[in-house]
Amino acid sequence: MIGFYNYTVILTYLGLLSGFGGILCASSGNLKAALLLLLVAGLCDMFDGLVASTMKRTKSEKRFGIQIDSLSDLICFGVLPAVICFYCTNERVFHGIIPGLYLLCALIRLAWFNVDEEDRQDKQVGSRKHYLGLPVTTSALIVPFFVGLGELLSLPLDHVTSWLLLVVAIAFITPFRMKKAGCYGKLGMIAGGIATLLLVIFGV
Repeated sequence: MIGFYNYTVILTYLGLLSGFGGILCASSGNLKAALLLLLVAGLCDMFDGLVASTMKRTKSEKRFGIQIDSLSDLICFGVLPAVICFYCTNERVFHGIIPGLYLLCALIRLAWFNVDEEDRQDKQVGSRKHYLGLPVTTSALIVPFFVGLGELLSLPLDHVTSWLLLVVAIAFITPFRMKKAGCYGKLGMIAGGIATLLLVIFGV
């Protein structure tokens, strides 16, 4: 069988399947389920690196992990948010332009990250301390929060989601330094995730 099969890839694969399920839900008009599955994909992504670090891996296994993580991220945090926001615009063709640009920026950032991460691992030991630009995975919190808030406040979701995706897309490819979340940062993201989960459940 081509590939590597061990426990370090399980969360990545589960996240991918969650993202695919979210795309199916969004395509069929089930916005709440799509947003919830986006949150699940984000949860899987938050801990897949931690799980992978518990096993001593070969160079090939590490590079395989980088590739499948970014490929999964493109589906979960690129395609899925784009489909969700396209659905929120009542599937009008003109409003598909911004989700398309968002997906393109996500693709560019993930491809750049793969190259940068492989170069970094050749020169450094351990995990990175900073990101350059907004990580694509942040859409797992940003999109459900603002869509849920927009629904709760009865805001026009077509405008909310279009402007949101445009700003996030630009942030993906803007080269500002962003510190990688540590223990307290991850706790804060979990708390934000719980708050967003409640907003989606009761607001959408």
